Amino acid sequence: MKLAIISDIHSNVFALQAVLDDIYARGADRIINLGDTLYGPMAPKATYDLLASCDIISICGNQDRMLYEMPSKELAENSTFQFVLNDLGETPVEWLKTLPFDCQITNQIYACHGSPTNDVTYLLEDISCGKTQIRQDGEIFQLLNGQISSIILCGHTHIPRVVELSSSQLIVNPGSVGLPAYTDDQPVVHSMETHSSHASYTMLEASSSGWDIQQLKIAYDVQSAVVAANEQGRTDWAHYLATGRGDKI
Repeated sequence: MKLAIISDIHSNVFALQAVLDDIYARGADRIINLGDTLYGPMAPKATYDLLASCDIISICGNQDRMLYEMPSKELAENSTFQFVLNDLGETPVEWLKTLPFDCQITNQIYACHGSPTNDVTYLLEDISCGKTQIRQDGEIFQLLNGQISSIILCGHTHIPRVVELSSSQLIVNPGSVGLPAYTDDQPVVHSMETHSSHASYTMLEASSSGWDIQQLKIAYDVQSAVVAANEQGRTDWAHYLATGRGDKI
């Protein structure tokens, strides 16, 4: 079995097309999408249309959920959410509502967006001091909340990682297809950075010795994504896309 794992597309159809082209060239059996798919100031509807034309297992990310849960007062204050919803129309939002929180792909492979119990929790990273540190095994086990699958797929942080626990479980984060860096102020101000404009995804393949994991970096038409972000006044996103770096903190 050869699985392609994608996550955090964030409406970047330019990156998604390049990643899908690479996936098809490598002959993946299935594609798993870990969420945060349509929120972003680039091309939400075009991203939805491209995904709808493919056979992809998708789960819901926190910002997918926000597109149909955000209170009207907060929505009125967020121009990017307004742009996304206006661009999408009704059908893609209804599709988002059907997406599951998580998915047991096989007996061995489990997928979530953030952690098995919370879509905004970083499963692997502790950012409480404002810088990224990998959590200790014990803390990760607590966040897994009894999930014992051999492979745990998670996204949300946009940082490609493979972490092997003392239980021999593998935690795999494919990174972000569409946004290689960002800065957030929750729960403390921190930046997640790949230091590259490339799109990220993972190929996961069972072998006689275990699991082969390829973390892939794909070049694409970054400038088109940058232009689209700037057109929506999101110069911050344009910077993240072009450089793979967050804000100066």
